[in-house]
Amino acid sequence: MKRQVTPSTMTSAATPMGITQGYMPGFGNDFETEALSGALPQGMNSPQKCNYGLYGEQLSGTAFTAPSHQNERTWCYRIRPSVKHSHRYTKIDLPYWKSAPYVDPDVISLGQYRWDPVPHTDQALTWLTGMRTMTTAGDVNTQIGMASHIYLVTESMKDAYFFSADSELLVVPQEGRLRFCTELGVIDVEPKEIAIIPRGLLYRVELLEGPARGFVCENYGQKFDLPGRGPIGANCMANRRDFKAPVAAFEDRDAPSTVTIKWCGQFHETKIGHSPLDVVAWHGNYAPYKYDLRTYCPVGSILFDHPDPSIFTVLTAPSGVEGTANIDFVLFRERWMVAEDTFRPPWYHKNIMSEMMGNIYGQYDAKPKGFIPGGMSLHNMMIPHGPDKNAFEGASNADLKAEKLDNTMSFMFETRFPQHLTPFAASEAPLQDDYIDCWTDIEKKFDGTSGKK
Repeated sequence: MKRQVTPSTMTSAATPMGITQGYMPGFGNDFETEALSGALPQGMNSPQKCNYGLYGEQLSGTAFTAPSHQNERTWCYRIRPSVKHSHRYTKIDLPYWKSAPYVDPDVISLGQYRWDPVPHTDQALTWLTGMRTMTTAGDVNTQIGMASHIYLVTESMKDAYFFSADSELLVVPQEGRLRFCTELGVIDVEPKEIAIIPRGLLYRVELLEGPARGFVCENYGQKFDLPGRGPIGANCMANRRDFKAPVAAFEDRDAPSTVTIKWCGQFHETKIGHSPLDVVAWHGNYAPYKYDLRTYCPVGSILFDHPDPSIFTVLTAPSGVEGTANIDFVLFRERWMVAEDTFRPPWYHKNIMSEMMGNIYGQYDAKPKGFIPGGMSLHNMMIPHGPDKNAFEGASNADLKAEKLDNTMSFMFETRFPQHLTPFAASEAPLQDDYIDCWTDIEKKFDGTSGKK
């Protein structure tokens, strides 16, 4: 049963003593926003004295000398400098949240795997304690690769805050609604939306409606960007105007608080006496944002053949190899199927990328049974996969009229690195032990005496 939760409040320009629902449109824009009039300096970044007694501080998401089209930073004007949000650190353990490299010698990651949804629990779980790592890839210390997680949230973080120095987080809700109260403003997300939380940004997660469950891609490498459209041109796929960054909102609250930091795969805790969400105004292009997956405009074949799944890329995080992503976030949503004389579902294949898929709702066309909402599947690099027998027979014999593939939304976290299962994925998550058998009854159809179909 879903339950509504009353969240805390932050001060913003739109609603002077409450949560704003305002957002600023555009991907990678240089924004400026203030919760108090005149809090944002004009014509310079670091005046000798800031208005309202604020402190000026820069948050850099890239090296200072990164090329201008990649350079990301945001100037913050805050009640306290962030050195006041940090004190002596104590190591803590979040045993279900793992980072790469993590290879358990007793776990076999080679193969095709599928899981039912991780079930909800009566246990009190926050954003931190409810994170369950499924796979890791690459190396968090050298900032390449990723991890995939399931989150289960049953309660809000109370006077508790978090940031990851390791990674950018891509959040894909599947059930329930969450609120991310960040240093730069408030983002509410629900199923059919995603949120991106940048590396180094402080935030608190509140439960708006729960219990909540969803997926997280933890990106250790270069940040997510829009894919190049090439000959597709300037439009379709994910359009820049549909990404939303929050307006400035802040808390001026003195209360014993805990800040948890993820750094090089380890978790550390520090105690402070106030809320660190105290940015009254900011300007820049390094910010959290949300995106409504229902605004994604898929592009596909309109005559014959099925294009590579990369045609459905929403966001990509580049690697050092041109054209080979550290991570691709790929969306399979409602669309029309019109190709002539064509096997329309994704064909049988194996490739250099490792594919972790999740089902948000509905039925995936290549696996009409067993891949249910909230579930995940893993097809690691160079491991063959494709339609089961029923999907193959149905697509091979279908009347190829124009058909709407409806009520479906699945996605893929795809990476160039092999994904290693965690002990949780191998033994605690509801693994479908018989998934590999879905291809057992595929028949040999070869007839060397005839060249006909």
